[in-house]
Formats: sequence, structure tokens, C-alpha cells
Amino acid sequence: MTQATDQGATIMRWADELGRHSEVPGLLTRTYLTPAHAHAAEQLAQWMREAGMQVRRDAAGNVIGRYEGIVPDAPALLTGSHFDTVRDAGKYDGTLGILLPLACIAEWHRQQRRFPFAIEVIAFAEEEGVRFKATLLGSRAVAGTFDTAVLDKCDEQGQTMREALTASGLDAQALPQAAYTKEQVLAFIEVHIEQGPVLLEENLPLGIVTAISGASRFLVSAIGLAGHAGTVPMHLRRDAAMAAAEIGLYIEKRCSGVPGLVGTVGQWNVPNGAANVVPGMAVFTIDIRAESDTVRLAAVRDVLDAMEQIAERRNVRLEVNPTHAAGSVPCAPWLQQQLGAAIAAFDLPVRHLPSGAGHDAMAIAALTDVAMLFVRCGNGGISHHPDEIMTADDAAQAAAVFSRFVENFMPRHDAEHPTHTLTGH
Repeated sequence: MTQATDQGATIMRWADELGRHSEVPGLLTRTYLTPAHAHAAEQLAQWMREAGMQVRRDAAGNVIGRYEGIVPDAPALLTGSHFDTVRDAGKYDGTLGILLPLACIAEWHRQQRRFPFAIEVIAFAEEEGVRFKATLLGSRAVAGTFDTAVLDKCDEQGQTMREALTASGLDAQALPQAAYTKEQVLAFIEVHIEQGPVLLEENLPLGIVTAISGASRFLVSAIGLAGHAGTVPMHLRRDAAMAAAEIGLYIEKRCSGVPGLVGTVGQWNVPNGAANVVPGMAVFTIDIRAESDTVRLAAVRDVLDAMEQIAERRNVRLEVNPTHAAGSVPCAPWLQQQLGAAIAAFDLPVRHLPSGAGHDAMAIAALTDVAMLFVRCGNGGISHHPDEIMTADDAAQAAAVFSRFVENFMPRHDAEHPTHTLTGH
């Protein structure tokens, strides 16, 4: 494990260095097309070149390193993740999925080892949606699903995305050229910290993602009747807040005990509330996710039905506005099997689990089959926060597994009809 241990240390050092490119001194904030974002892109391009890769930047700002195969212009195994961040972020969300493959490729380059396919590491320029409130921009450009309507979205300073692209030396008109064709690509694998506590609680360094969960979100207003807290009898109240609270408890109950299903009331507000007033209005959000769309949609139906019954019984009116709906994205079984074989080769348990968070792989699934390798988080699984941590040992283990996966990778046709094994030279 000496080689992998060195790679683990390199990955952690690179993450520290990349984390210094921030818009705000003392905390990590790196949003799309800002100067800090541009400096991070330059740093990634430098590391890619040092790893023996040809580097280009597309019209969306993605930084793409290509490690050519034995035969020039061969189809590529794609990997990568995003290098933009949320505000006051952690250092490993997204960037791990760029830096880890780079460390592996640097070692293959040192060994002068090539494969029957190319490997392309894509540092996606935008995934989080912080600056322009539009997500997965980099991966949508690569997948050919970029919605040009978002180019007119403005940031907090009133600059449109189109203007920001131009100011960064990028051409919005060239965005269609960023799309890959299916013939250019063999598959996509994304390495990512789990952003949750499952692997940590089970003392496992790695896990294989089965699917990226679909999500249904709603903004709900419960409208009752305000009244004096001392004079309105309990049985005559039209308490909007208590209706919202009962709905929240139902969501918790309905979404508990079903594998892969989660339900959250993330925002809850009583507008103009006061200690001595029966709430006349409550506004809250609902977020329901599951790796199975059938499971998610069944839960949504039950929640909406229960909401109607609760509102009728409490004499409260509901305004329910859907704000987001996305189907689940399954990870390809043939890729999961190859990841499982790579993990098992190191005598590690092969743990399968869904991803409740969204990832670039969701967008790339429109282009090719996808897989995800989760790496354990520390600190209770916290992410999107400066306390997000992982260990060099886990990075090394993940690098060893990723290397074995690539070194033994069989394209889909060969994996499903195995007659030979591809090996690098």
C-alpha cells in the first residue's frame, strides 16, 4: 500500500492547496466564474499537465484533462466532479473526485502505462447553483442538456451568466460544442465523499452507490385564523402552526423505516407570529427523496392525502406549490459489479447504498452509464461545512480501488459478454 499511501497524502495536500482559492479570506467560498474560480481552474490544469494529460477548457469553463490510450482518439472512460463550492464549504466535496483520479493518472504516467481506452478527468465548473441559482451547469454542458435559458439568470450584483462567461473569456454561443457524443464515451465514474454518516457508522471506508435519489419538494402555506391566545378556546381554534406541525410529524412517521426514503421539513415559519397570538399562517417546505421513484411518489401521495385530512379536520386551508421534481438516477449494474470486484480485491466489505444528495453523475447519465464510489466522511458525516473531513488513509484506499477498477475495466459489451480482459501496457 506504499504507492496508494503516497497518493492519499498527495490528494490531501492538493485539497489543502486548492482550498486556498477562495472569494472570502478565512473560509472556502468558490462560486462559478469568479476570480477564485479561475485561479482554481488554472491550478487544476497545471496538475493535469504534470500528470501527463492534454488539457483543454470548454465553453462552460470545465477543465478537461485527457490521458490518451494506446490507440489515439480511442473512446474515453470519463471521471471527475465539480470544483465550485457552496458558501463556507468543506474542502473535499467535489474536489476529491477530481484530485483522486489525477493522483492515479500521475502514477500511471510515471510507469508509462496506457490503456486500450483514454481516460478523461473533467473538473466540472459548476454544480452547486450558488451564484446563478442554476445547478449542474458543467455536467449538463458535457451531456448536451444545457438549458440556454439560464444564461439570462442574474447573480446578486445583477450580472447575467452570459455576461459572466464573456468576462471570463468564454463564448456562450459555443456551449453546444462542449457536448460529447455517445460514441466518444465508454462510461462515467464519480468518486465523492459520502456527505452522510452511513459509512462512518458502519466503520467502512468505501461504498458503492446504487442510485442517486429522486426528489420532490413543495412550499406550503397553511392558512387558518389568527386569534387571541387567551380568549379563543382550544376547540374553536384554526391554528395554522399546529396544522403544519402535525403535517411535519406525519412526514417523519411516513418516511421512517423505509430503506432509502427520507422526508424533511427544512424551513418552518410563522409570519407575524407573537407569543400571545394563535397563528393564522404557517409557511413550510417539504423535501421527500428516495432511490426508487415508485417509493418516493407513493410517499408523496400519502403525504398530500394526509395533509388534506389534517387541514379539513383543523379547519385550515392549504396552498401547496411544487418547487422541484427530479427522478432518481440508477447507477449501472455492470459498473457496480466492477467496482465491487475492485473493493473485494482488497478484502473490504462491499457495501451498497443510495446517494440522497445530487451529483454531476445525474446529468452525465443522459450521455452514458454512470457509477459512483463513496468515500467515508468524518465528523458525523457533516458536509457543505468547514468541519467536513476525511482521512489520508481513506483517500489512499479509494485511490487503490479506483486504480484497480480502471486497470481491469471492461467496457459494457465486454463486461456483459466476457471473452477477454483488457489490460494496460
